[in-house]
Amino acid sequence: MVEIRNAPYQEHNSTDEELVRLFLESKDNRHFQKLYERYAVKVYQKCVTLTKDATRAEDIMHDVFLKLIHKMGTFKTGSKFSTWLFTITHNHCMDLARVSKRKVVLVHEAAPGAGDKAEVCLQGLFEEEINVATLKEALDLLDLEDKAMVYLRYLDDRSIRDIAVIFRTTESAVKMRLLRSRRKLRKWYHKLSDGGNFF
Repeated sequence: MVEIRNAPYQEHNSTDEELVRLFLESKDNRHFQKLYERYAVKVYQKCVTLTKDATRAEDIMHDVFLKLIHKMGTFKTGSKFSTWLFTITHNHCMDLARVSKRKVVLVHEAAPGAGDKAEVCLQGLFEEEINVATLKEALDLLDLEDKAMVYLRYLDDRSIRDIAVIFRTTESAVKMRLLRSRRKLRKWYHKLSDGGNFF
C-alpha cells in the first residue's frame, strides 16, 4: 500500500473517472491509491461471494488490482469505473472457477443479514412467502451464468445495462436470460419445497 507523504492531497473529492484520468496523465500512485481505498473492501467482498473462499479472496482481490493497473489505459471515457472494475473482478473470478473446476456459489451464506436481503429482493418472484434456505438450494441448481445474472439483478441491484456490459451482450438478451432464469428458479424452488421430487 502506497504511503502519502507529500503535499496535502487535493483530489480527495474527485470522481472515480477523474482519478483514472489523473493517474494516466501523471502516473502519480496517489490517484490509484484513492481508488484502491474506495473499492478494496467491495472487491474483496465480491471475491468472497463469487469464489466462496474467504481464505483466497484477499489474494484474489490483490490480483484484481494488479490487473487493474495494467488495464487502466483501456478504460473508455464515458464509462462508469465501478461497473468496469466489477466486470474485471467478475471475469477474473469466473476464470479461476473454470480453471480449478470449483463451483461458484453466488449467495452470501456467511454474510450477516444475507438471508434477509435475499428474501426481500427475491420475494417478488414468488406469490407465496419464501424459505431462504430452500431458495439458496434452488439458486445452486441454476447454471453458473444464470445464477450470476439473478444475483447481479436482484441481490446486487445492478441495472440491465450494467449486466449487459459485464456479460458483453445486449440489454434485450439480458432481459430474456433473466426471464428464463426466473422461470427456472421458480421451478426448482417449488420442486424442492415439495420434497425434492424432481422426476
